[in-house]
Amino acid sequence: MKVDKDRPSSWRKYDSTNCTKCRANCCAMPVEVKVSDLIRLELTTQDEAENSVKKLAKRLKKEGYISSYREGTEFFMLTQKPNSDCYFLDSKSRLCTVYDKRPDTCRQFPAQMGTRIGYCPVEQK
Repeated sequence: MKVDKDRPSSWRKYDSTNCTKCRANCCAMPVEVKVSDLIRLELTTQDEAENSVKKLAKRLKKEGYISSYREGTEFFMLTQKPNSDCYFLDSKSRLCTVYDKRPDTCRQFPAQMGTRIGYCPVEQK
């Protein structure tokens, strides 16, 4: 069965060795982040975030880093490229350009977070 990132039933059991030979399908899924992630990514400072989250969201949206902000959950949605790749995914190497600073959502996927915990949309390069 072919793996489809939009069909979790087609995902394979997660194994950390999968990541070295994968096409980074998980990096072509929507990513919600919190203010703490934006600070780690150096897209904002603690002071700016404490001053006005709405203004921060407006600025980040204008600069193209986020596509939306939900005030009720305080989640920001990172922008995806036209092909659905994460803003921070290198299109050629299929590697994260901010790996050491990546959001908690990415750090915890798929072991602790995701549609199907313990499974991932691994697809060989």
